[in-house]
Amino acid sequence: MKTLSLFGATGSIGQSTLKLVDEHPDQFSVSVMSAHSNYEKLAQLAKEYQPDLVVIADSQYERALAACLLGTSIRVTSGADALCEAARIPVDCVVAGIVGFAGLMPVRAAVQAGQIIALANKETLVVAGHLIMPLAATSGATLLPVDSEHNAIAQCLVGARDEDINKVVLTASGGPFRDLSRTQMHHATKEQALLHPNWLMGQKITIDSATMMNKGLELIEAAWLFGLGSDRLDALIHPQSIVHGMVSYCDGSWLAHMGPADMRVPLSHALGYPRRLAWQAERLDLVQIARLDFQSVCHEQFPCFGMAKSVIGTDPADAVTLNAANEVAVSHFLSGKIPFGKIAEQVDTILSQKRLGSANGFDDILSLDQEVRKLARSVI
Repeated sequence: MKTLSLFGATGSIGQSTLKLVDEHPDQFSVSVMSAHSNYEKLAQLAKEYQPDLVVIADSQYERALAACLLGTSIRVTSGADALCEAARIPVDCVVAGIVGFAGLMPVRAAVQAGQIIALANKETLVVAGHLIMPLAATSGATLLPVDSEHNAIAQCLVGARDEDINKVVLTASGGPFRDLSRTQMHHATKEQALLHPNWLMGQKITIDSATMMNKGLELIEAAWLFGLGSDRLDALIHPQSIVHGMVSYCDGSWLAHMGPADMRVPLSHALGYPRRLAWQAERLDLVQIARLDFQSVCHEQFPCFGMAKSVIGTDPADAVTLNAANEVAVSHFLSGKIPFGKIAEQVDTILSQKRLGSANGFDDILSLDQEVRKLARSVI
């Protein structure tokens, strides 16, 4: 029986994880659950899975959550510090499914505690890969990538030596606007941008997929996970979302990972690690699929991708700035303050400013993130 801490239990990663738990009730138990503000859903899940502890990140909902769980033995806490304390509780696997920058400090706490972490929060390595990776090496923590692309690459790199690797290539569906010009997508509606052709995800990551910022952030994450420079990292648009990652080797060989567009595929790999976890996955019918298409990512069409790739190997403060500016710009779009095409423009405006701070330590990153957000909110 493996014990799990599930951060972001009410989100898409959390729900996919719990589906796997449901298929293997004799192999997994959930010790900790967290959510940001959806206390009603968290309470419902807690009653079903009976964790020892639930954490609601937004402290204003702690009393309401406690009231929902009155009469149970489940402990209720709230706030950022409580999330970090929960991440340190010894379990067999911490599933890091909190969206965005908010996931950084709980992941840091889990790494400090030497946990095995199924990492679905790419922003942790985007803004702090230069700190997290050395910390993991010191503490003995294990980072198991759960993004489908990074999980695919990790599987393709088993047994590889650095000198054998020519290039690592992530794939991208291209999102809902892959066949539109930059001008055509400028005034795309929220509903259009959230209509992803292949994946069912949360709003923020779905918008990032539509701008291709998500793929750029994934390249930054891959640089830290696999110790590669931007010259050995790339991405291709692959509309079918069947091939999730590829590795080109020095002898001309290519290894590729294929699977259905279902987050339970990479999650099951992480949860079962070092073994594979059997579950009722959709079986690929290659005859029916018939063809696999690939095309380059056009930086003119998707400027967010180019901006993200440009910060690989630069001062880590640039990635912190990029991430914070993007989170604010996406929030502006989702709330109707700016058109879709302004997301990239806002990020570029902030990224081209003089650096607002450093990223030498975690406190520096937190401070810089707040400064960038403050500036970004004023740029509409």
